[in-house]
Amino acid sequence: MKIYFSGSIRGGREDAKLYAQIIEELKQYGEVLTEHIGQMDLQEDEITDIQIHDQDMAWLTASDVIIAEVTVPSLGVGYEIGRGLEMKKPIYCFHRTEKTSAMISGCETINTYKYTELEEIKVLFEKIFKEL
Repeated sequence: MKIYFSGSIRGGREDAKLYAQIIEELKQYGEVLTEHIGQMDLQEDEITDIQIHDQDMAWLTASDVIIAEVTVPSLGVGYEIGRGLEMKKPIYCFHRTEKTSAMISGCETINTYKYTELEEIKVLFEKIFKEL
């Protein structure tokens, strides 16, 4: 199973450590194509925005499922989710805030979960990947 993990990069890196923990958990279920999202020190200066876009779209196309942490609002994450919907990918979004974007929570084909601790995500992953 190829997993596309999405989380905020330019929108804010305050959850990078959490992303790394989520990615480690996801590795039990398949190959995480976007493992770099969990790195504290991303080296974006080494490649152009066009290269970032094209690589991410290639990974998104190759993926079997999209997992997104959407607590920190991000234009890029929203874009990836929208493109994933066009590709008819199963999409699972997780957030710690009371509410998330209505465009995410209001879309019937996006599975959205509120959580408070990483342990809750682990239980949800177990259920999700059994169903996939």
